[in-house]
Amino acid sequence: MNSFQFIGLALFLVSIFGSSNAQLSATFYDTTCPNVSSVARGVLEQARRSDARIGAKLIRLHFHDCFVNGCDGSLLLDDADGINSEKDAVPNQTVDGYAVVDDIKTALENVCPGVVSCSDILALASQISVSLDGGPSNPWEVQFGRRDGTTANNGGVVNAIPGPFDDFPTVRQKFTDVGLDSTDMVALSGAHTIGKARCLTFNGRFNSNDSNAPLDPTYLEELRQLCSSNGTLVDLDPTTPNGFDNNYFTNLQNNRGLLKTDQFLFSTSGSDTIAIVNRFANTQSDFFDSFGESMIKMGNISPLTGNSGQIRTDCRRVN
Repeated sequence: MNSFQFIGLALFLVSIFGSSNAQLSATFYDTTCPNVSSVARGVLEQARRSDARIGAKLIRLHFHDCFVNGCDGSLLLDDADGINSEKDAVPNQTVDGYAVVDDIKTALENVCPGVVSCSDILALASQISVSLDGGPSNPWEVQFGRRDGTTANNGGVVNAIPGPFDDFPTVRQKFTDVGLDSTDMVALSGAHTIGKARCLTFNGRFNSNDSNAPLDPTYLEELRQLCSSNGTLVDLDPTTPNGFDNNYFTNLQNNRGLLKTDQFLFSTSGSDTIAIVNRFANTQSDFFDSFGESMIKMGNISPLTGNSGQIRTDCRRVN
């Protein structure tokens, strides 16, 4: 191979694999918007006073955004000419928190106009939410530098987002498809230590006996009584529903995982996820550390950086 061929190959590999992960940095806004975290935190503290579930909503929003087209804020886009919003796809129809993202964006535009991307706001809001809900006092360092996409992928949502009715191999594959491993899958599922789910997402378990997702009989009767309507909301963590802790994993050990996709992690015979659940149940600090690492890893899914995309002035529409 001559030198020209080598250079050509190198450029080709860079074009395929890129170096976007390396371009994200915890110090990205240190000079251009040094108060980005404190501004966002102020908005979230106020939002939390009127909606105790806002943290869970924002983490879910970030998760659903990153799994489709990467972490580019595409989920935030409304319908417009040439844009079929991802919000309308079935897995996203119960996603919420958009108004608070708008509030954070407005507050940041007032102090740092045209600087902070909507996709970075999702990553930051998730980290702050975990902290406000009782997570680690020294949470992970958010990596910044993402830019916002100018397209949406409504048609790709169903096949990308892990759903409550998916079987275990399907859920695992959806994580694998975006470069996340078993530890990431278990750690990120631990976000279900806060938030709620509608009865329609799990009441199919009432009359079935899935050996990979058994349901504690006492818990089953409690859920039956709660679910008078498919739209009823039930705490994902029945023990400490509003606190970000490791009780989600002890619930799984006791067959009290609300969604079958939760219980799968502990009850699927031979799965490597069982040992990970036990580790997180035994040591909360291990869960917190792994959760932060997995959130950083998830936030690195195909970000737009450099001159790609744009910094939207309104998260709901392209500039």
